[in-house]
Amino acid sequence: MAEVIHTNYLLLPILERFDIPLGFGEKSILEVCTDHKVNVEFFLEIINSFHDHNYFPEVQLRSFPLHLIIQYIQKSHNYYLYTKIPQIEDLIQQLKSLYKESQKEQIVLIEKFFQEYKEEIFIHIQNEENDIFPYISTIDQAILQKRIDEKIKKMVHEKSIKYFIDTHTNIEDKLYDLKNIIIKYLPPAKDNSISHALLFELFRLERDLNDHARIEDKVLAPKVQFLESQILGK
Repeated sequence: MAEVIHTNYLLLPILERFDIPLGFGEKSILEVCTDHKVNVEFFLEIINSFHDHNYFPEVQLRSFPLHLIIQYIQKSHNYYLYTKIPQIEDLIQQLKSLYKESQKEQIVLIEKFFQEYKEEIFIHIQNEENDIFPYISTIDQAILQKRIDEKIKKMVHEKSIKYFIDTHTNIEDKLYDLKNIIIKYLPPAKDNSISHALLFELFRLERDLNDHARIEDKVLAPKVQFLESQILGK
């Protein structure tokens, strides 16, 4: 398992999403996953697809139970809300402190832009957590328990994952504009380390969100569509 981190340190947050702490010594991936009751096949597919963006086994990932996929997505949500966003906000405040009041126009713009972006992420996540995931769990349980009645069919007609796909916003896209403002228009400062750190974290967030979107759009949504077709007898 240690070699996984040596190969790509950007995989550290992925370990956290599987509740795998550091300090695993010389144990193999299988041993660590067994210790922490993690599905090793699912873990390997996730870290390999995150490590190599040319590798994305859509069919294989769809073969895993829905609760595993949703649990991973929810852990990703927690990472964005409680780790990455506060970290970026703190860097913006540090950056702001470097400038005199007369130089803060662009920093205030960056701060405002990110706050609006943060609100968009919150709405996106809240919609999934409060509406989409409960719906998916309900129809998944209906099929597992062979309890497909008219009420379930009506729910599928009213809340079909198609509506989620049609209205699903790409929350990672707007990060490009924010990075561009920093790269092109940020006033020079005595210490560039904070602006570089901020850019680095924005690039990391963008990459993570791209991976997140692939799993939602190419794994979760098609898997749910298949369940819906079973319920409706199509």
